Amino acid sequence: MLPPYWSEAKRALARCDPVLARIIRRHPRIGLASRGDAFATLARSIVGQQISVKAAEAVWGRLIAACPELTPAAISRKRAATLRKCGLSERKVEYLRDLAEHFGTGRVDPVAMQTMGDEAVIAALTDIRGIGRWTAEMFLIFNLLRPNVLPLDDLGLLKAISRHYLDEAPTESLLKRDGRTRVEQLAAPWAPWRSVATWYLWRSLDPVPVEY
Repeated sequence: MLPPYWSEAKRALARCDPVLARIIRRHPRIGLASRGDAFATLARSIVGQQISVKAAEAVWGRLIAACPELTPAAISRKRAATLRKCGLSERKVEYLRDLAEHFGTGRVDPVAMQTMGDEAVIAALTDIRGIGRWTAEMFLIFNLLRPNVLPLDDLGLLKAISRHYLDEAPTESLLKRDGRTRVEQLAAPWAPWRSVATWYLWRSLDPVPVEY
């Protein structure tokens, strides 16, 4: 089920941005959807850190095959060697286990986060080992379905902006302080629907939605 704001956001973005209007027209019957499970969302974001979408999908598929019931308890029981065979680095294995511990002990409360502001959620999640701002922002977008997140560290978003709005490369220039300011200025008209704009810019690179 699409977020309740999706249709309104699409119309607003199409009116204010001709690039997004074209992308939205090309993807008329798909939209953002949440898996609804906070632990799985964060685990999937950790798996996807610093690797391509295709590689992340492959590793995630192997992890699900090795651990069909993806719960904090199930991850905690798995041997590190088993998790590494799924394609996870030693560091990501440590991160997943720490995430499982936080959920298992109640130090992370998914119910409470439903009513917390975006920055408060980011602060709570980045207190967990291995979860940085990018991962917390993916959680806001894909789990809590927050409508106005602009993930400035996301390479896919920056690549799409380079392709559609700027006559320059490489994308790395947008990771610098001045580049971030340019992206924020460019994205200002997208508010309060910057998550939706980001999602469609991702689709311009890969038409198959990723379900973090």
